Amino acid sequence: MLSSRLALLGSSSLSFTRTFASSSIHLSNIGKVPVRLSEGVECYTEDLPKEFARKFRKGKDIHYLDRLIVVKGPKGELKAEVPSFVNLQNENNHVTVTVANPQDKLQRSMWGTARSIVQNNMIGLTEGHLAFVKFVGTGYRAVLEKDAKGKDVIALKVGQKFTPRLPVPSYLTVSLPNPARLLIEGADKQKVFEFAAAIRAYKKPEPYKGKGIFINNETIRMKEKKLK
Repeated sequence: MLSSRLALLGSSSLSFTRTFASSSIHLSNIGKVPVRLSEGVECYTEDLPKEFARKFRKGKDIHYLDRLIVVKGPKGELKAEVPSFVNLQNENNHVTVTVANPQDKLQRSMWGTARSIVQNNMIGLTEGHLAFVKFVGTGYRAVLEKDAKGKDVIALKVGQKFTPRLPVPSYLTVSLPNPARLLIEGADKQKVFEFAAAIRAYKKPEPYKGKGIFINNETIRMKEKKLK
């Protein structure tokens, strides 16, 4: 449980929209499983007028992201854009995701993804999501600084000629248990790992010396240098 980990996010309000993405048809089996809502969590849908909705093409057809899955909890509110064929049924403190036509390939592929969004956002708004970033290499480390406006900035010391500095988004919290370990916490799982990936991009793990920036339990297969 994330609640037993270090310093989870405070109860400040969050509100931003997450993009819906398609996934494998096998997720339709996951989609059928009801999500049990934690105490203090609400989950429902809101419709968007098509003129304000984003759209995507699948084959010859155009689909609109004209519905929002809204999850509200102790840590704020998260929204996810979905097509209008995705529906929610609330009963006995459980939410079940349904689609209009389970036989349709596109709808099946998005069924489980919608269910995962409900689950992840509920966890994020009650316990929070967490990513561990590990710096491996001599002198590799992160430094938590403040910019001119007093906002948090992460400075990366990873053997480059310049020092990359990344502003910490307002919807995330970062901490440094030690200079080679960085914790990123937030309500939206996607946002947490996007920021972790942005940090990792400055020094991706390399397979010859094993140096670089790693996320969570990431490992790399070591290679031997080829002799000329």
